[in-house]
Amino acid sequence: MPQPTLPPAKLLINNRWVESESGATFATTNPATGEEICMVAEAGAADVDKAVQAAREAFDGMRWRRMPASEKGRLLLKLADLIEKHADELAQLEALDNGKPVAVAKAVDVAAAASCFRYFGGWADKVQGKTIPIDGNFFCYTRHEPVGVVGQIIPWNFPVMMLAWKLAPALATGNTVVLKPAEQTPLSALRIGELILEAGFPKGVVNILPGFGPTAGAAIASHMDVNKVAFTGSTEVGRIIMAAAANSNLKRVTLELGGKSANVVFADCDLDDAVNGAHNGLFFNQGQSCIAGSRVFVEEKIYAEFVEKSAAKARGRVVGDPFDPKTEQGPQVDQVQLDRIMGYVERGRNDGARLVCGGERLPGPGYFMQPTVFADVQDEMAIAREEIFGPVMSIIPFRSVHEVVERANSSIYGLAAAVWTRDIKKAHTVAHGLQAGTVFVNCYNVLDTRAPFGGFKQSGIGRELGEYGLQQYTEVKTVTVRL
Repeated sequence: MPQPTLPPAKLLINNRWVESESGATFATTNPATGEEICMVAEAGAADVDKAVQAAREAFDGMRWRRMPASEKGRLLLKLADLIEKHADELAQLEALDNGKPVAVAKAVDVAAAASCFRYFGGWADKVQGKTIPIDGNFFCYTRHEPVGVVGQIIPWNFPVMMLAWKLAPALATGNTVVLKPAEQTPLSALRIGELILEAGFPKGVVNILPGFGPTAGAAIASHMDVNKVAFTGSTEVGRIIMAAAANSNLKRVTLELGGKSANVVFADCDLDDAVNGAHNGLFFNQGQSCIAGSRVFVEEKIYAEFVEKSAAKARGRVVGDPFDPKTEQGPQVDQVQLDRIMGYVERGRNDGARLVCGGERLPGPGYFMQPTVFADVQDEMAIAREEIFGPVMSIIPFRSVHEVVERANSSIYGLAAAVWTRDIKKAHTVAHGLQAGTVFVNCYNVLDTRAPFGGFKQSGIGRELGEYGLQQYTEVKTVTVRL
């Protein structure tokens, strides 16, 4: 398949494509080959200042905040239509820049992004307050007003989808945005920037700044004129962003961070269904998913059979060119991530886990590795405690319901979890006991724009998607009138 047409490799500020103030650029790389795709303008603190000023003028000047809510919704719906119209092109850019199979990028990432803009476009004129019957001769009501200028920092694993998750609710509630895509994957965000201009969004409402976390990201998080920052990424960086927000203007913060999700398989499950679900729950997106079911707890009665079937399925997974329709697993996003994953494989071996299959980098160019399965993993091992963010499954035996819930919750993370059983009472008991923002029962990776998403504990603060996601982008004002 030919390389897709590349978007402007510049910064989008105040509806104009511009070079960075410093003139700095950086290379974005094709992870399937290790070769440079193009050079992209690199935003710094001065560019963040310009973008924030543009967003502030768009907000305070009423171009966006005072636009009729129905018109905001119309623009979001138009953007959703444009994303669908250019679905093939966006999927190709995502495969080129990120390495995920192009078919997956189109069916999952791009489709979810269009759905997200369409869903929140429908909400734009339905954000409502309440009347409250307080004591005395007063009329009391609430208004839900936009926070203001919002800084948004998105990750490299689902670039198109995460952009939509951030932008759509912020815009629907009347905020203006300065968004920084991940330095590994800026191209799809820049292409959507073109579509935002085509849709007719006013100047300064959406500004897109490719750049690096310690420079552009830090400048957004600490900026005195940014009212809120929303971040998706690692827990370590989330702490840095939260501290920067607190030490600047105490801006609002929402964080969607790391995970080490427990996938609990009981002996009374449909075994083949559970094997397939655990496989997809871990290996989807090259294992580069915050909700990856990377701790697979399996009841002892079926443990040996589950390990055997899981290893066979992993060995049969097709790894290769993201543009080949047969490919199920593309490369890891870059050399840094591949080295990190291989380091965990080595630690798993050294800690005494049993390597059942995989564990090696694939020969040739690009950042490919074998789907990997470890068995006989113990809770204290690094591969059972730390987020690997790669195609490495850890299978752990257990005996009882109480035991597995306690062990599953023995983690600093709490993003997702799953339960596989035919016993509905057991399913609900375990689902209620697990400390996670999302619990799947007899399924995995079922996410929908209408359902809230976020984490317990060190997996984050706040929720995205659904009606709950709107709450993160509004301030509630109480108005009391004497009658």
